[in-house]
Amino acid sequence: MPSLHGRRPCQPLAAALVAALLLLAPCGLSAQVPAAADSAAVLLETARDFEARGQGDVAEALYAYIVEQFGVTPAAADARAALVRWRAAEPDRSGRVELQVWGTLYGLWLGVAVPTALSADDTEAYGAGILLGAPAGFLAARAVTRSRSLTEGQTRAITWGGTWGTYQGLGWGEVFDVGTEEFCSGDVCFDGGDRTEEQFASMIAGGLVGVVVGGILSRREIDAGVAQAAHYGSIWGSWVGLAGSTLSGVEEDDNVWALTLLAGNAGLVGGAWAADRFGLSRNRVRLIGLGALLGGLAGVGLDLMIQPDDDKVAVGIPFLLSLGGLGTAAHLTRDYDRASGAGVPGGEAGAEALLRFDGDDWSAGIPTPQPTVVRVPDATGRERLRPGLRFTLFSGRF
Repeated sequence: MPSLHGRRPCQPLAAALVAALLLLAPCGLSAQVPAAADSAAVLLETARDFEARGQGDVAEALYAYIVEQFGVTPAAADARAALVRWRAAEPDRSGRVELQVWGTLYGLWLGVAVPTALSADDTEAYGAGILLGAPAGFLAARAVTRSRSLTEGQTRAITWGGTWGTYQGLGWGEVFDVGTEEFCSGDVCFDGGDRTEEQFASMIAGGLVGVVVGGILSRREIDAGVAQAAHYGSIWGSWVGLAGSTLSGVEEDDNVWALTLLAGNAGLVGGAWAADRFGLSRNRVRLIGLGALLGGLAGVGLDLMIQPDDDKVAVGIPFLLSLGGLGTAAHLTRDYDRASGAGVPGGEAGAEALLRFDGDDWSAGIPTPQPTVVRVPDATGRERLRPGLRFTLFSGRF
């Protein structure tokens, strides 16, 4: 049977309802109302005919109508199977809203970051940046979504490309000491100077490069599981690099940044490859990530209880337990995709938070780690930026 792919959008949903009404309405005063099973069978054949002719919108609406109105008939079982087959094969084009929201926020960020990078002193420049940045970001994202139909995976390639690129820009700026000035007093030299402009310029450049690379990658179909695995892989790769630098005794800030950034990039590529190679769904990737997170949190809890004096022990405990949690979750979910018929693409808003409140109901989710930086005092008492992770514990809409 021909697939519903390639269906022509020119057939409105109303056509399916009209067809259903015509089939179910009496043709004359003496006409007898057909039995439910016969009506469902007639509608099923009509839906299959529409599908065979490539009019998938009408066929899908008829299948859904049969399932809803004639749920106990044999034809409804066939219609339900057709819907499952179609929805499993049809790419989820749910990236429009995510890209527009992210584009608005990224435009707002640029509206503040650009004046900072240009050493703007007056508040008018920042006000203009905010007024122009957010609408410009929204309109740019809207133009992209109107010209292209993006899946969740394709959208995530762009949004995470911009976010990860911004983080990379900051990190590599720290590695190469962009904007750092050296001051010497006798035989003693130290780095100093205000590097704010250079730091923001590095983040802007990295973010724009990430958006461009993500846009190029989004030209091909990207499964939601692959996109999610790339996202999580970059985060957990960064964690491996950060913990590994501590366990190996690396103390120089530039080297810590370099190891963290390189490990994060390796995790991004490795996660995407593993998801594509083994067919991991988005939900299974999230469950594996949850296992790693729970293991790491258990390690943090042990640290708080035993309070080790050695930094290597303090980092090593959550590091090893997070790896153990990741491996355990991967093993326990080995049959997840087969049992669930592959993961369900898409996701609810606020799924990155541990607890969510949508105005009426509470729900729980899997907190998605995000890269961040923390200020850590060095031996001289000056604060230095170090890579880190943050989690959203609560997301609410009131």
